[in-house]
Amino acid sequence: MTEETRTPTQIDKIADAWVDTLAELEPTLATYIGRDEFNDRFGDYSPAGQEQLIAEGRKTLTELKAADPVDDIDAVTQEDLAREIQLGIDLHDAQWHLRDLNVIASHAQNIRQVFDLMPTASADDWSVIATRLGAVSGAIDGYVESLREGIARGVVPARRQVVEVVTQIARYTEDGGFFASFAADAAPDEGQLPASLARDLADNANAARVAYDTLAQFLSSELAPAAAEKDAVGRELYALHSRRFLGATVDLDETYEWGVEELARMVAEQESIANEIKPGASVEEAVAFLEQDASRKLHGTEALQKWMQETSDRAVAELGRTHFDIPEPIRRLECMIAPTKEGGIYYTGPTDDFSRPGRMWWSVPEGVEDFDTWRELTTVYHEGVPGHHLQIAQAVYNRAQLNSYRRLLGGTSGHAEGWALYAERLMEKLGYLDDPADRLGMLDGQRMRAARVVLDIGVHLEKQRPDGEGTWDADFALEFMRHNVNMSDEFVTFEVNRYLGWPGQAPSYKVGQRIWEQLRDEVAEREGADFSIKRFHKRALDIGGVGLDTLRMALSR
Repeated sequence: MTEETRTPTQIDKIADAWVDTLAELEPTLATYIGRDEFNDRFGDYSPAGQEQLIAEGRKTLTELKAADPVDDIDAVTQEDLAREIQLGIDLHDAQWHLRDLNVIASHAQNIRQVFDLMPTASADDWSVIATRLGAVSGAIDGYVESLREGIARGVVPARRQVVEVVTQIARYTEDGGFFASFAADAAPDEGQLPASLARDLADNANAARVAYDTLAQFLSSELAPAAAEKDAVGRELYALHSRRFLGATVDLDETYEWGVEELARMVAEQESIANEIKPGASVEEAVAFLEQDASRKLHGTEALQKWMQETSDRAVAELGRTHFDIPEPIRRLECMIAPTKEGGIYYTGPTDDFSRPGRMWWSVPEGVEDFDTWRELTTVYHEGVPGHHLQIAQAVYNRAQLNSYRRLLGGTSGHAEGWALYAERLMEKLGYLDDPADRLGMLDGQRMRAARVVLDIGVHLEKQRPDGEGTWDADFALEFMRHNVNMSDEFVTFEVNRYLGWPGQAPSYKVGQRIWEQLRDEVAEREGADFSIKRFHKRALDIGGVGLDTLRMALSR
């Protein structure tokens, strides 16, 4: 990464001002990027709050389109930020904010989840947390107002999502749940909390529990009876979400057919490796054989966390010597067991100053105690280095060239998750998955991602099922995933519910990988004998997070 500092342009200033606007209007987003000045509150999740956000977006979009780019960096910023703001406007016009409830990435989870990212080192930090806990009730009230407006307009989520979120909330608010435990375990690095602050924390955590119970009551008594029976969102809305998560426009029908072919290819590759593990074995028999191997087992979340951290540290050290330029601040990645039990595995980026490092989180489902290293090795590479952490933290680090939007907020799921799957295959080529068992685990994940392309488009566009027995629905989706994923049923059930409520996100992984590989091959063909894969990776990652259409434009220059 270059050390030469770029002079900010008009477009940089517009982009930076947009980050300031988002930080003020969406304080949870500010917390994510390390802007602590808004940590004591939430945004306005009511219809009026959404209207204010969209009005600011329209104003910024007008300013952005009127500005003249002075270089290629400006051209990328203008293209990508305009795309992102316009998509937000389009989704607002489609009234998505009035039905935005799902099991993984709606305000129902985000209001709670922000507390995982807040500083806790000092009594002052805990005082800010106490204030934000006291603000949970107002945030929930605004959210309920939006969902209630959706009921009035007939714009509602699927009933399945409503029911599942009610179950989640019960875990948050039970006596041993998040809010009770969070307040009870509060302690700064320097010692005990003042008694008055401890009381405030306990009182406000209890108020937050009550607010979430109120949300659950609303969901059960008002939203569930009005909610949609169908999980499908339909082609028009799905296309919007597909563009949102990819930052690219794809032919959904062609992508579905490609997904069917890619899934078959993954199955064939798995079958070949299963034979290496145990001659003559099917994939299922090879998995059963590996699951009996005590040397590949981890017992308990403490052992899982330790193994994750050791595996990540080793990858960072070795790849930083050989295949990537990894600056010192990026070399720190914390592997965490999440305080919830939803079943997700996810990454959160570092703050702007790296005071909070990038983190890999594992939300282990209730009752899951055993973990297979052969199955999860590639997960660490996916979330860490050379996956999400290298990609996202490198953009944060590139302050000399990129404005704050490009470093901290730009990008799409297709760009990030596509790179992470691309990174998994890269680790195979670099020799980190030479053990057939580890390759089978990688392919299990790749097979799951290919299956999700077929399932997600199939369900939401109500396409014909692969077996020809009618159209896709939730029941068939669950059986389809059980057939294609060798994981606990708790995990599979959570995953399918996630796809049903978060249209377009699940395919962005494998479709994003497809586009990343296409772009690499296009650059290699264009550069011929001069092509360097290391140089390609550096150039692509130095661009920062962008939509995949923008990435294609930038790499073609």
